[in-house]
Amino acid sequence: MDGVNDSVVSEIVLIGLSNSWEMHLFLFWFFFVFYMGIILGNLFVVFTVIIDSHLHSPMYFLLANLSILDLGLSSTTVPKMISDLFTDCNIISFPKCMTQIFFIHVMGGGEMVLLIAMAYDRYTAICKPLHYLTIMSPKMCVSFVVASWIVGIIHAISQFAFVINLPFCGPNKVDSFYCDLPRVMKLACIDTYKLEFVIITNSGFISMATFFSLIISYIFILVTVWKRSSGDLSKAFVTLSAHITVVILFFMPCMFLYVWPFSTTALDKYLFIVVFAITPVLNPAIYTLRNKDMRVAMRRLGKRIVGSGGIS
Repeated sequence: MDGVNDSVVSEIVLIGLSNSWEMHLFLFWFFFVFYMGIILGNLFVVFTVIIDSHLHSPMYFLLANLSILDLGLSSTTVPKMISDLFTDCNIISFPKCMTQIFFIHVMGGGEMVLLIAMAYDRYTAICKPLHYLTIMSPKMCVSFVVASWIVGIIHAISQFAFVINLPFCGPNKVDSFYCDLPRVMKLACIDTYKLEFVIITNSGFISMATFFSLIISYIFILVTVWKRSSGDLSKAFVTLSAHITVVILFFMPCMFLYVWPFSTTALDKYLFIVVFAITPVLNPAIYTLRNKDMRVAMRRLGKRIVGSGGIS
């Protein structure tokens, strides 16, 4: 790696969240419980969608893939955060730091595309119900998933190409619990002001444009339903409120970090706890507890498990 960018920095020191032992203990249990919830909750969604034939529809296919991305996004940072809480010097090698940055943007970029796909799915289901199965065909759903991975990879490479070629020859301490792009770029031995605006354009404006496009699309759907149902929005609002909640939780921290020039305030690392730990564990809860079909599928799955256990 050093030969690629003439860097003399072989490792990055992550300062983390706190130096207090009591806070470390609290954070350990916080991240451990949330990560277990992320693993179990998202795998449960994927498993339920695969097993239950009643959920073999476009919406749940996209939801299962969103759970996979959520699990992947959390796994790039949270296990390292947990292990670092009980070490005096939190060190990550330079190659692993670059790898973490890469996969964060792969998963993040892919999740943006999937959220757009899920919004389009809801628009088609509510506004064009007679053509829903034709428009949201299995081929279209698979295309959305493939596109999410391709866009995520392209997005990550476009970010990564700038960082990997920067000269890192001095400071190696990052005031964060993971390798994030703005803070790592600050360690470079050259002025990265122009590169910061490239990143802002790539991540910040794309995040902001996607966020407002999704919100506008949901408003359009609600207005369409309101006109067709003489003002009764209750059913559509219940359906869309889960999607809107997920969009807000995912995009607000992204926009805060990437839309403005890289000031790297202390608030950044705390906001991204929402992205890496809180949102991925809330997504399964939001989409299952507020969704009648998922609740019914969970009960069917529970009865099947209990029944098979009783027979054995």
